[in-house]
Amino acid sequence: MAITLANMRLAPLILIFFVTTCVAVAASKKSQNLVSHVEDFKDFKKLLRTKTNLLVILTKSEKSLSSILPVIQTTAEEMKGKATLIIIDCSVAKKLCKKLKMSSNSFELKHYHDGEFNRNYDRKLTVKSMIKFLQDPKGDIPWDEDPEAENIVHVESEQKLNKMLKKQRLPMLLMFYAPWCGFCKRLKPEFSAAATELKGKAILAGLDADNPQFFQLRLQYNITGFPTIFYFENGKSLFQYGGENTRSGIVKWMSNPTPPKEAEKDASLFDDESNVEPLSKITFDSFLAEHSSVLVMFYAPWCGHCKKMKPEYIEAAAALKEENIDGALAAIDSTQESQISERFKIKGFPTVKYFRNGEYMWDFNERKAADIVSFMKDPKEPPPPPPPEPKWADTESDVHHLTAENFKTILKKKKHSLVMFYAPWCGHCKKAKPEFTEAALQLKDEPKLAICAVDCTEHTSLCTAHDVKGYPTLKYFNYGKNPQDYMGGRTTADFVNFLKSPNAPPTQEPVPKLSPQEEFWLKEVGPSFKDVSLLSSISFDYFISENPSALVLFYSGKHPDTELMKEFSTTATFLKAGESTDVFAAVDRYADKDLADKFVGSRSHVCKFL
Repeated sequence: MAITLANMRLAPLILIFFVTTCVAVAASKKSQNLVSHVEDFKDFKKLLRTKTNLLVILTKSEKSLSSILPVIQTTAEEMKGKATLIIIDCSVAKKLCKKLKMSSNSFELKHYHDGEFNRNYDRKLTVKSMIKFLQDPKGDIPWDEDPEAENIVHVESEQKLNKMLKKQRLPMLLMFYAPWCGFCKRLKPEFSAAATELKGKAILAGLDADNPQFFQLRLQYNITGFPTIFYFENGKSLFQYGGENTRSGIVKWMSNPTPPKEAEKDASLFDDESNVEPLSKITFDSFLAEHSSVLVMFYAPWCGHCKKMKPEYIEAAAALKEENIDGALAAIDSTQESQISERFKIKGFPTVKYFRNGEYMWDFNERKAADIVSFMKDPKEPPPPPPPEPKWADTESDVHHLTAENFKTILKKKKHSLVMFYAPWCGHCKKAKPEFTEAALQLKDEPKLAICAVDCTEHTSLCTAHDVKGYPTLKYFNYGKNPQDYMGGRTTADFVNFLKSPNAPPTQEPVPKLSPQEEFWLKEVGPSFKDVSLLSSISFDYFISENPSALVLFYSGKHPDTELMKEFSTTATFLKAGESTDVFAAVDRYADKDLADKFVGSRSHVCKFL
């Protein structure tokens, strides 16, 4: 009886041990399975074709790799779906290692990006470092891994910052930076050197504000550019740094911290050192009278596009002076000189106008220094902008364009009708439009068949009544009744074949009502993404031109970070409810690679203010 009871008492412990051991073994095998062993060159070439983020571990033998194998396995598990790690044992795959030029080291790591060799791995052999590298394999070494920055306190989370502010009694400078920021890169060595010199007297800290986890901190401290440096005493932010961006300047300023001068904070977009003449209502007319050829930029200090144009404008002004070109560049702050802006009917920024002998001639729309200089050498009226694309309803075709007045009248006479509910700006609509129009042409002699379209930007009530939630939405009507979603393809043949035989099964996969990008966000985030504008290369430039303050998330549609997307959506809704002028947008870097590369390089899940 005692033995049986003991066995009964031990049974749960044995079960726990068994389960724990099995889970541990299973987890270990899972990690091992994520790291492939490659021996054949053909297999390696196949991986280069199919894997965009590949880390190759070359080793003289399996034994040589034993010290870092757990790191490799854990990294592979953490980066599953985002990166691929493989091991090549050179004691077995000698030919492959020779082709890959394995060095004399016991092991080495080589990275390949989009099928091409990128670089040798030169970071710490830790899980954290490997993950950071694989998240941005073309980026610079992170500041927190730079040996010269050992005296910088690197803020890794909002919780760590809050803990520092509660406990730290030394004065502190906190730099909000972005890894891609050129000014930050130039300041980092000076900041690091100052941290070493001030060790024990002050804390110098760095926070990668480009990291999505710091969204709320960016909003809290109103970080709109990099680097931004705040001074703290007793855990409270007092003011921004106001000294020179050098080691000695930082050390000197920290001996007597004072706020930046008001003149420096509220400086004009164009300072006295440039060759651009700042104008006011007092000097405007007299300056134009004194100079026969003048280009004037009307700007607002907060305008993002004005800030982008500023260096080009300054460069052009300097070139005019150096080349002794007859002409002058001037600028006027429309927020301070509203009378002048109203006089010339300024509606947006920047607006650039050309004046000859004091008289306004025409607007100038180029933004690059070379184009400005070329124009000022021989000012001529620019060609008129291309006429706006005519409305679909105004172009001659066999498509029936429906309105609230004729919708029922036209459809009730047609046995089979296919109606496209569209928006003029919609890229998928534009793509389907010629196919749809051609289908109407082919069916023009069929009296009982109709190809129809509704512009939802003009006939909102019609689209609302028919539950249109995305563009294009296509619906089939039988004598104007029993509307059904069209689930076929979007070629001319698909439209024609469907109307001739509506009850036949579709020849292609069903087409969703929402765009693929909208479907993706709906699946990952749910309807909460409604306040995030989903952009593509087609809509990006226009959207940015219409929204001077936009936070754009460049995400990976292939390997989504759902939690980040949810937080981004929630923040967008929160700010909109507070009547913020900032807008939130998103771009899929895999769908629009060139666009993403232009702004964030090879990185994914990165936000950028534009």
